[in-house]
Amino acid sequence: MAKKRRKLNKEFEKKIYTSKKNVELVLAKIYDIDDEDIQKEYLSAFNGVVFLYDQLNEDYELLGFNENSEDRLMKYKNALNIFESEFEI
Repeated sequence: MAKKRRKLNKEFEKKIYTSKKNVELVLAKIYDIDDEDIQKEYLSAFNGVVFLYDQLNEDYELLGFNENSEDRLMKYKNALNIFESEFEI
């Protein structure tokens, strides 16, 4: 049986790329924090955002653009916004 091709979406790929860069930027800022306790607190809080980004990226890599893609992106964005509103970065 032939493997079904995943549906690609260039605009969505740009959003994933931007999301990846945002995650990398925030992580770089967190790793620049000198106080180890504060750094751990920020990393712990940011882990949820990283997890949602990983889910978003993995889902797109495996399945392509599908009915869950926009929902996963929105969950990631909401988590990032909440993190940024609660923690000064």
